[in-house]
Amino acid sequence: MDSVIETAGLFKQYGDVVAVDKINLRVRRGECHGLLGPNGAGKTSVIRMAYGFSPISAGTMRVFGLDIQTHWKEIRSRIGVCQQENTLDPDLSVEENLKVFAGYFLIPKATAKDRADDLLRFFALEKKRTAKVIELSGGMARRLTIARALINQPELVILDEPTTGLDPQSRHQLWDKILELRRKGTTLLLTTHYMEEAAHLCDRVTIMDRGRILEEGTPKDLIRLHAGESIIEIDGAGTGLVQFLSQEQVDYDVLGQKLIIYAESSVGERILADYCPRSCTFRAATLEDVFLRLTGRELRE
Repeated sequence: MDSVIETAGLFKQYGDVVAVDKINLRVRRGECHGLLGPNGAGKTSVIRMAYGFSPISAGTMRVFGLDIQTHWKEIRSRIGVCQQENTLDPDLSVEENLKVFAGYFLIPKATAKDRADDLLRFFALEKKRTAKVIELSGGMARRLTIARALINQPELVILDEPTTGLDPQSRHQLWDKILELRRKGTTLLLTTHYMEEAAHLCDRVTIMDRGRILEEGTPKDLIRLHAGESIIEIDGAGTGLVQFLSQEQVDYDVLGQKLIIYAESSVGERILADYCPRSCTFRAATLEDVFLRLTGRELRE
């Protein structure tokens, strides 16, 4: 499968701060690829370089097989970008936001109108066609922002935290639209702090921290590799359990008075039977467990 984005030793530095530290990243054509990491991990720096907003400091980045440093205008014309911030024009209607943005790509007016009509239907915004942006709910505004990013019929869509701040209903509605774009063959690169979202939407994810790639793979494979089948959370565990875990070579983390145990089913059953007090939680492992194991649980500034 060919790559839409491919980097080699990609490096980005702001003054004395290294934001992206010589990473090799590959986004395959037709996949939804998640870029995950704590605040300051370098995710936004990567995507800003991918659409030519921020120049690279060293290394190479190729998008559609083209060097981003020399072909950024051509690359930009084939990309749709949905930024974290609401950059919609409040003085324009929903439909006008789409049509005006189409003008930046020199799309003929008749074509722009047809595409705007199609996108309004796709994102269920037809009834809000003449409404001003200020009249939209948060979910509607995010759908319009993504619709605007699709007006040039891009081959690659970059979504920077597309559902931040949305209620669960709006988030799931947006997930459905993103999945439909993926089914149509659009390549998607997204950042998100919601691990459930990444697991639901992404074919593969790359986990970053402090400018470097820690791990890459499918959500299912990463969960199996780093968190196992199940998780047991126990408050106030005694020394007997810790000795048992060491004897059986079971991975665990200590979080204050709580033990987070990464157990296979057979060992998990023994722990539940012999060591588990009332304050015990047994659950399936998730991508969030992987994320926390790789990047740590401490608060970041």
